[in-house]
Parts: sequence; structure tokens; C-alpha cells
Amino acid sequence: MTRNKNSYTTGIFIIGILFFIFGFVTWLNATLIPYLKISCELTKSQSYWVTFAFYIAYFFMSLPSAWILRVTGYKNGMMLGLFIMAIGALLFIPAASTRTYELFLLGLFVMGTGLSILQTASNPYVIELGAPESAAKRVSIMGICNKFAGAISPLILGSVVLKDVDSLTERLTGMDAMTRAVELDILSSKAIVPYIIIMGALVLLGLFVRFSPLPQIDSLEEADVKKDDAYRSIFSYPHLWIGALTLFLYVGMEVIAVDTLINYANSLGISMDKAKVFPTYSMIMLIVGYIIGIICIPRVISQSRALEICAVLGVVAAGGLLLVPAGLSVWAVVLFSLANSLMWPAIFPLAIFKLGRHTKTGSAILIMAIAGGAILPLLYGYLADLPSIGGQLAYSVIGLPCYLFILYFAVAGHKVGLGKIS
Repeated sequence: MTRNKNSYTTGIFIIGILFFIFGFVTWLNATLIPYLKISCELTKSQSYWVTFAFYIAYFFMSLPSAWILRVTGYKNGMMLGLFIMAIGALLFIPAASTRTYELFLLGLFVMGTGLSILQTASNPYVIELGAPESAAKRVSIMGICNKFAGAISPLILGSVVLKDVDSLTERLTGMDAMTRAVELDILSSKAIVPYIIIMGALVLLGLFVRFSPLPQIDSLEEADVKKDDAYRSIFSYPHLWIGALTLFLYVGMEVIAVDTLINYANSLGISMDKAKVFPTYSMIMLIVGYIIGIICIPRVISQSRALEICAVLGVVAAGGLLLVPAGLSVWAVVLFSLANSLMWPAIFPLAIFKLGRHTKTGSAILIMAIAGGAILPLLYGYLADLPSIGGQLAYSVIGLPCYLFILYFAVAGHKVGLGKIS
């Protein structure tokens, strides 16, 4: 791509809108978990199948997404992803009308499928828009769009589906089965209008992207490929695979740090009306971290050094949860999000560095690692339900090994095998 100022600005603006949509849809899960827990009468661990259904789609669909993008190109692929997400939102209507948890999960899986296509296209696109050493800065800008949307989406959806839910929960305990079912049906139906609006917005945005002046880029798979690169397989890049595992652990921790907060705060005796705001506090922490990244990378610190600092902060927060009293522990969980803030902007470019013609495939493998958001929250829910562990200790049991491995990738893992690549 000819990197003139107008095309660069246009690309950043349009992709920024997409990242806003990523964040808005993704972090609705923080509200959906307690909402579905009540309306579908779930246990705590069952409610975390919300994150599983949503994020496991990335694992199954990321490699097919790379193939789809080869056929459609970036713009048509992004439009397709948005239309698939709209179908997922549409499924929420019969799910809410019948209070069927499995239909909710199917809708979430379909939305995750559309997002996997969008993520596979947009992340390398942002990285290739400019110089590699400033990639983390551009991804940080996208992160602010993402997390700003994530900060407001739980508040918007929560104001609709969790309105007066504390009093409802109290009343449910004294109701007979028929009255209880009627009240829960009314609660479930509250999701219909928001998801009709989301569906319409996704369709309109898909059409906007398709006919927008989004600049084309020359993929690293098509340009500037060295002769010996043709003989390398994707398995010749160990730093990619270490990076994929790192991303798996990081995404799992980021999802845990946001999507479990409402349930955890409520378990500490905080009312649902107040607990529903905690994901927004986490998003503010993420935004603060991204702003620091935009200012400091690469002018003050490198991408790898930023990742080291964030990993150490994560270790400190996870360790601190072993020591702080329960009343303060929810704020230690919020601190996880500050630690997580610069991890995606640093891990992704470090992991796909020097992949050459394998860039799209490498990007798809990294997007598959988003499945960490499916697996680790389920593990958290299981541990939190155990009387011998509980919610507070479960954060440390999972968080400490995750952040220690991320620290390894920041210090040494991202360099493994690069000495053999000219």
C-alpha cells in the first residue's frame, strides 16, 4: 500500500470502527453471564458456558477464516464477518422468547464465528499499515476503540436486562413454580430489543465497510518474500507457537478479569445494581494502559519491554489476591486489567514477526488462541464452586502460572528461532 497520509488515516478510522464493534459485542458477555444465570436458572459454573460458546468459535473458525480471506479479500471478508455476527444476534430473539439457554449459546457461537473472520483480517491489517516497530502503538489505538466500547456496553445492556434484578431475585425465592416461570420469561424477553438493534447495526456496518474507501495493502504473503522463505513451513517459526500459547493464556486472564467480576462482586455481598459497574472499571484500566502504550511505544520502551512490565504487574496482582481481605479483592481483580492492557498489542506483532508468506496463517493461529477465553473462565468457574478454593483463591491459582509464562515470552520466548531466519 502507498502509505500516504490520507489512506493511512482512512484505514485507521474504518478499522477503528470495527474494533469498536468487536469490543461492544465481546464485552456484552460480562452482563450476559449474570443475566442468563438468573433467567435460565443456572449454577455459577454453568453460566460461564457463555464465554466458552463465544470464544471457542475462534478455535474452530480461525484457519477457515484465513482461507476465506484469500478468496474474498479484506473488505468482502470483513463484510461477511459482520453479516455472520448479525445472524448470531438474530438467534437471540427466539432464545429470549423461549428462555432456551442452548439457543443463546448457539447465537454466541455464531457471533464468535463472525468475529473470528473480522479479527483474522483486521489485526494483521493494522500491523501492516505502518512500520513494524510502531505496530503496538497502532494496535493500542485500536484497543482504545475496543475497550471504550467494552466500557459502555455492559452499562447499556445492564441498564436494560439487569434493571431491578436484585428485588426480582428476592421475590423469586417466595414464588410458586408457575409465577416464577412467568417472571423469568419477562426477564428473558428484555434481551430481544437490544439484540434487534445490534443485528441492524451489524448489517448496516457490513454494507458501509463493503462500499467504503478502505485502502488495500500488499500482504507479506504476496510481497517482499525472500527466496528461502518458500521452503519454510509454518512449523519453522517456534516463536509463533510460543506466542500462540502466550496469547491463549493472556486472553483467558483478560476474559476472567472482566466477565467474572459481576458474579464475584455479588458473591461478596455487593448488590447487582452496583456489581454490574465493575466491568466498566476494568475497561477503564485497559484504556489507561493503552494510552500509556500509545505515548511510550516505541519512543520510550520497546514492545517486549512493555510486555515484561505488564506480566510482572499481573504476577503482583495474582499474588496479592492471596493476601488482601475479601472486601478489597475485587479491586485486585480490576488491577488485572491494567496488567492485561498492553499484552495483545505486544504479543501479536512479536509472534508474527518475520513470518513472511505465512503471515495470514500465523495470524489465524494466533486468533485460534483466543479460545483461551473459552477454556480458562470455565476452569475458574469450576474452581470457584469448590468450597476448598472459592472465587478469590481461584484467581490466584489460575493467574500466577499464566502471568509467569507471559513473562517468559516477553523476556526470551519471542526470540526463539529468530536467529535462523535471515
